[in-house]
Amino acid sequence: MGGIGKTMIAKIVYNSNHHIYDAACFLENVTGVSKGHNGLVDLQRHLLSDISGKNDRINNVDDGRWRINYALSNKRVLLVLDDVDQTEQLFALAGQQDWFSQGRKIIITTRLKSLLKNADEIYDVYWPEKLSHDESLELFSWHAFRQKCPIKSHIDLSKRFVQYCDGLPLALQVLGSSCREKSIDVWDTSCKHILITPFWKNLK
Repeated sequence: MGGIGKTMIAKIVYNSNHHIYDAACFLENVTGVSKGHNGLVDLQRHLLSDISGKNDRINNVDDGRWRINYALSNKRVLLVLDDVDQTEQLFALAGQQDWFSQGRKIIITTRLKSLLKNADEIYDVYWPEKLSHDESLELFSWHAFRQKCPIKSHIDLSKRFVQYCDGLPLALQVLGSSCREKSIDVWDTSCKHILITPFWKNLK
């Protein structure tokens, strides 16, 4: 589900652990970048630069795969591939499963379980869940008021916003930030508007 926090969770894990590896790379928005001209090659170049510190020329995707496999030799590497939706993206950037053995780790975020055949048998799979009402209200409050709970005059409106965000962290952050330091009249108008146009349903 879009907006549930896959990328944010991956970033927290990456930022907390990258220092214990010989090299690390976080490739964000793999699907979007790969759709550009020579997108997969650009991603491979980014990956190689982070792993080896070199900006070698890559002729094509197959050449990039060979160079990545070579660069991984004898290194403990942490790689995050964010928002993957095609097997060719995995093949170009992560190769075969044995590329990430012996202390090397790969984290993949995707909306498509079908992307990883027999995923539960091969990989450790984590399914993010929606936030509870209390968690949602706290997250919304931090972005709207910069404190844990809503201010007294905005409690009811805050609860209505939280209800319609349906536990999605990204929607709560965006909506909370957009309401910060606005008058209560603006809050009321915005609340009526989202009843008609629940914009976060299209969040990615």
